[in-house]
Order: sequence, then structure tokens, then C-alpha cells
Amino acid sequence: MANTETALKDAMNSIDGTLGVALVDYGSGMALGTLGGSSSLDLNVAAAGNTDVVRAKLRAMEMLNLQDSIEDILITLGTQYHLIRLLTGRGGSGLFLYLVLDGKRANLAMARHQLRRIEAELEV
Repeated sequence: MANTETALKDAMNSIDGTLGVALVDYGSGMALGTLGGSSSLDLNVAAAGNTDVVRAKLRAMEMLNLQDSIEDILITLGTQYHLIRLLTGRGGSGLFLYLVLDGKRANLAMARHQLRRIEAELEV
């Protein structure tokens, strides 16, 4: 089982094109851990902003009476992919992994596969 630091390092090293990764509590909007980022990519600000995305989607699902769960939320920008993966196991309720990828170097299918693996190994 991996802790937060190990999981974030794994994401940075095993997913091609990763620019930054965070583990986020969508109840508070706070990042519990971050790795990567840059002066133009503040992962703490992104964590708070993407908390609103997750909450909005959960509200929409509730209003539509959808009896399902969110696996991933993908946001595509001109040069980047932002991938949000809600955690489901081992105390991960209320948390998501947030991954920022370089759109030219990343393979979305492989990124989703690796993020699913990292989630399965993460123990919070």
C-alpha cells in the first residue's frame, strides 16, 4: 500500500507528460499533497477550483437522480489535459486525485490506466 507521498511520486514518474499531481479533499477544497506544478500552475489554487467542478457534477447527478458514481472527469485545454479521479477505496471517500498533463506528450488512455492503478494502491 502506498501513502500520499509515494502515490504522488508514482504519478509524476510513471505517467508520461505529467506536469503536476495533487491529492485533494473536496469537502474543504484543500490539497493534502502536491507534487510538480510551476509558477503558472499553482496546484493549491487548482485543487480549490476543481473542488467546485466535482461538487457541481455530484449535485447534477443528484438532481438527475443518477444512481451511479464518477470515475473520472476530464477537462481538455488547448495545451493541457486535467484529469480528476475520485477515490473510492480505503478511506478515500471525499478525496480525488488531480493530474495535469502536457497535451503533446500525454497518452490519455495510459494516464487513466496508471491513475486507476495508483488509486488502487493508495492508502489514506
